[in-house]
Amino acid sequence: MLIKKKIKNKNIKNLYSNNCIKYKTKNFYKVIISLFLVGFSTFSILYSIQPILPIFSKKFFLTPSQSSLALSISTISMAVGILFMSPISHIYGRRKIISCSLFCSSIFTIICSFSHTWLEIVFMRACIGFTLSGVTSVAILYLSEEMDVKILPFCIGLYISGNTIGGFIGRLFSNIIVRFFSWRLVFFIIGCSSLFFSIVSFINLPQSKNFKSSSLNFKCIVRNFLLPFKIKICRILFISGFLFMGCFVSLFNYISYRLIMKPFLLNQISISFLSIIYLIGVYISPKSSILYTKYGRKSILICALYIMIFGIFLTFFNKLILILLGLICFTIGFFIAHSTASSWISLLTKKYKLEISSLYFFFYYLGSSLFGSFIGIFWFYWGWNGVFFILNFILFSSLYIIFNISNKLIQI
Repeated sequence: MLIKKKIKNKNIKNLYSNNCIKYKTKNFYKVIISLFLVGFSTFSILYSIQPILPIFSKKFFLTPSQSSLALSISTISMAVGILFMSPISHIYGRRKIISCSLFCSSIFTIICSFSHTWLEIVFMRACIGFTLSGVTSVAILYLSEEMDVKILPFCIGLYISGNTIGGFIGRLFSNIIVRFFSWRLVFFIIGCSSLFFSIVSFINLPQSKNFKSSSLNFKCIVRNFLLPFKIKICRILFISGFLFMGCFVSLFNYISYRLIMKPFLLNQISISFLSIIYLIGVYISPKSSILYTKYGRKSILICALYIMIFGIFLTFFNKLILILLGLICFTIGFFIAHSTASSWISLLTKKYKLEISSLYFFFYYLGSSLFGSFIGIFWFYWGWNGVFFILNFILFSSLYIIFNISNKLIQI
């Protein structure tokens, strides 16, 4: 009986391995291109609104914190939506959820370009964030199910690269268009291009071969979402994602305020080009898979946090070149950390893969929403010294948490 069971498990494993998409095959390129475009569209929709926030302040007579609601409402609704979209993908499949989510968010973005009141814009941005959660929660899950385990970290890195380029292009394109034309044109063009990419991805993305649909049971869903909190390594990665994503968003939010003031006095156009630093992630995210494959995920995650701390340290000085170097170091560390944690989450367990992945990204985007406002208190009362202190405190806390990962807990 034992021999038969072993043979059966081996046959299942071989069958799964045969169904996986291999490196440099036709389907490999289809997946990579499709999810790159999906990630590109998702983050261009999400972050293209950042340069428009000052325009909203003038047009609708809003304070900067009120205007920032247009961005934070999207990330908050995305974090909440992740908890719903992931279970729904168990019924309808990952591929359909990815394409339909991007399609709906593109339509909402186009509708947003015709909005006339502030409440209409905020409502549409909430709808956009909620629908985009279908991409952010399911894309890596699709990769972990369909791609060969040997190339999975590399594929996740390429997907994150698409996110990075999308965020950069969205901000840069928006900044140019809003200064020469209208904020409405930004939403309309990005919405139409994303609509086209959603159709392309639906046609081009291969059908899932390792996906099995299941019925929706509310009690079972709640129980499955609570079970990962009993696993220590899951709790550590959830908290880590929450903290370092919050630091990343906060640093780039408030460094712009510092550079506008003395002794730098940079104009808004010059500061907008800081987003070019994000492109480091295009190179770093796929390459980081080589590092943690060779040295282990825990070691690389610790090294990444040290690099982020060093980057924060350089921003303390009133030298523009040191601040830029600090931002570059911080960005390198962040993308290594995010790519490492994402791949770790995707390979952690087969039984609760969907729940663990969803909860990681829930805390990840929740951190980006909450820290952006919370760290503003430190900026208001203590300036950059306050921001410098709290960011270091958060990163050292993350480092302490990661050190608590026992070697016995490292499953992959």
